[in-house]
Amino acid sequence: MNILPVSEKFGELYGPGAELFASPGRINLIGEHTDYNGGFVFPGAVDKGIVAAIRPNGTDRVRAHALDLGETAEFGLREEDKPAQPWARYIFGVCREMQKRGAALGGFDTVFSGDVPLGAGMSSSAALESTYAFALNELYACGIDKFELARIGQATEHNYCGVNCGIMDQFASVFGRKGCLMRLDCRSMEFEYFPFDPKGYRLVLVDSRVKHELVGSPYNDRRASCERVAKVLGQEFLRGATMEQLDAVRDRISDEDYRRARYVIGEERRVLDVCEALQQGDYETVGRRMFETHWGMSRDYEVSCEELDFLAAVAEECGVTGARIMGGGFGGCTINLVRDERYDSFIAEAKRRFNEKYGHEPQVYDVVISDGSRRL
Repeated sequence: MNILPVSEKFGELYGPGAELFASPGRINLIGEHTDYNGGFVFPGAVDKGIVAAIRPNGTDRVRAHALDLGETAEFGLREEDKPAQPWARYIFGVCREMQKRGAALGGFDTVFSGDVPLGAGMSSSAALESTYAFALNELYACGIDKFELARIGQATEHNYCGVNCGIMDQFASVFGRKGCLMRLDCRSMEFEYFPFDPKGYRLVLVDSRVKHELVGSPYNDRRASCERVAKVLGQEFLRGATMEQLDAVRDRISDEDYRRARYVIGEERRVLDVCEALQQGDYETVGRRMFETHWGMSRDYEVSCEELDFLAAVAEECGVTGARIMGGGFGGCTINLVRDERYDSFIAEAKRRFNEKYGHEPQVYDVVISDGSRRL
């Protein structure tokens, strides 16, 4: 996160006196499509994110500049002032959600920039929301707790950006801690830090640079499948259901719903297995569970795509410890746990073989687990 261009641009546009704030993007080691099933997720904040320079301006207007896009927006703080630019709606939405919670905000000037790779599933939008929620809470002494700041980001997505997301991305961005992953219980909202210091291993994202258009709404279809099975089981969520319970109702649900639920029930178990393995420093078990998640998402949940399956298969052939789709699926990245001595040969092989087959090299990002929202 490079703060110098943001500071310089702010000075050029609005003069001196800005304060700097930052929030990170995130990875999720394991626990995919479990959040809306009341289950566990296991994210960590990364060393890439959003940096913003902000200064109250004594008016009731916000003047915002998106450095990476070279665009400026100006808007008020009432509901009818919603800006036209999609990126500006994130900042506007955060302001409105804070006001709904009683925050007395004024106008401000701001410049922001980010280095979260777009489309890679690392949640640049959550980093943007978290940066402004955290910064405005500090600058206007609103006294809003960190969990509510994450909910403000989530509500911004729901109410101003048209994305009905879970809480994981904003939670990871606000609560991140260097050298730790976090297990979040999406039902109770309790969470715990787990040390993540894989000596002798590296965590790396291999970005297919492919995003398939989602015809219809596969995300909502998967969610509906899970809700139907939970209802047959007499539960609110699939969380806590066993394979024995699922098998007992197999004749009352469709084959597709059965496979969706089988993946989710297995994934809940895998998250808990990974937590246990990390406490013992057993990264080989972590890796095996990652591969199980990938092929479960591919075959049972059907949210993978040819390119991601190809990358996971190459990882297996290269002796990578663990690999899986990261994010909702249908494109984006695989997240890979790789022994140091296999790293160079795996990356070279993945790039060569992917390029041969698909005509472009994947992008590679090393992951460093870092701190959450903060004043710089």
